[in-house]
Amino acid sequence: MEKQQITVTRLSVRQIGAVVAGNALEFYDFLTFGFFAVQIGVVFFPGHTATGSLLLSLATFGVGFLTRPLGGLLIGPLGDRIGRKPAMLFSFGLMGFSIVGLALTPSYASIGIAAPVLVVIFRLLQGFALGGEVGPTTSFLMEAAPAHRRGFYVSLQLATQQLATLASGLVGFALSLALTPENLTAWGWRVAMLLGASVVPFALVIRRSLPETFSRTAGERPKLTSAQWRLSLLMTAMAASITIATYTLNYLNVYATHTLGFKPALAFGGIAVAGICGTIFNPIGGWLSDRLGRKPVMITAFLLLWAVGLPCFIVMSHLRTPLALYGGAAVMATLLALGASATITFLAENLPPEIRSGGVGIIYAVAITVFGGSASFVAAWLTEVTGSPLAPAWYMCAALMVGLAAMLSVRESAPIKTGG
Repeated sequence: MEKQQITVTRLSVRQIGAVVAGNALEFYDFLTFGFFAVQIGVVFFPGHTATGSLLLSLATFGVGFLTRPLGGLLIGPLGDRIGRKPAMLFSFGLMGFSIVGLALTPSYASIGIAAPVLVVIFRLLQGFALGGEVGPTTSFLMEAAPAHRRGFYVSLQLATQQLATLASGLVGFALSLALTPENLTAWGWRVAMLLGASVVPFALVIRRSLPETFSRTAGERPKLTSAQWRLSLLMTAMAASITIATYTLNYLNVYATHTLGFKPALAFGGIAVAGICGTIFNPIGGWLSDRLGRKPVMITAFLLLWAVGLPCFIVMSHLRTPLALYGGAAVMATLLALGASATITFLAENLPPEIRSGGVGIIYAVAITVFGGSASFVAAWLTEVTGSPLAPAWYMCAALMVGLAAMLSVRESAPIKTGG
């Protein structure tokens, strides 16, 4: 099989910004649904108890994860066949369409059962687009980077996800302060989604200007060896662990309002704090992994997160003050950010270029379909069943143990450690 790795000249800040800005926008709109789960539950699932509406809303949020493997399976390999850029353009355009459709869907009171049906359809499209976005974008960033800066470049993928978390949290915070609870439920969450959708046309134009980093001539697709299959399973476990931790932290605003009794504005402040920490420390984690290796950074960070996860939730649930909420969010988000950048770089480095886009997309999508999409629902359900506000922490820590076991079982991949 012939393959061609294109040598890309040093990318400008604007070109790198085009990739990471698109990724940020996709995650902003995807995460906004989860952040406004309480309000969306009232609009599309009326007639239930507050907990029942919330669980139905979170289940609909999880529906978007069902099509992520399909997006990774179809759009990811498309990036291996015809290039990373076309795949990124397609996924981003589809995401924009589904965001607008979801934001403009009438309420249950207006069109009845058609409303939740449309919401589910648009969520499925969002999941498909986002599942296909991760592989090509991660591959592009790694292939465009100098070997000694791969961790930093790839960390921008995760940093922009956290920037999206921050932006969504700030928008939610501002809307919660500016609007009455009734208006926030009636149309405030729609404004938050449309703010993201408004920049889609501009981002598409910028992405069209990107260079290509890889192309492959027609030929037989490579087959994974037994050792590569084993490594892929370990990387899937690592991705699942990170995803559960990520969506447990993303659940903090719902946790703060529904379990701890915070007002929406204060709850969104916790999401903003987590987003700030992630935006800052994801690049730092990538930079450290370029100098120290992937394994030391990811194992140390996630071991510390496992150690402090339960104490953070104990403090938040007992004190129930903004300082406790924001402090817990900051500590956990910082450690998660430091370890996640090294982990996703490790994943991309261990896949051959000709299947990298599809491989990253599929591993990531499968992991979050099973675990990420259900994380918020499981956290809410466990809290309801056990009556314990610590249930989300136990779930996150159990997942981290599985991820740490996988990390200890793999070999280092950083060039500084391997001589690559």
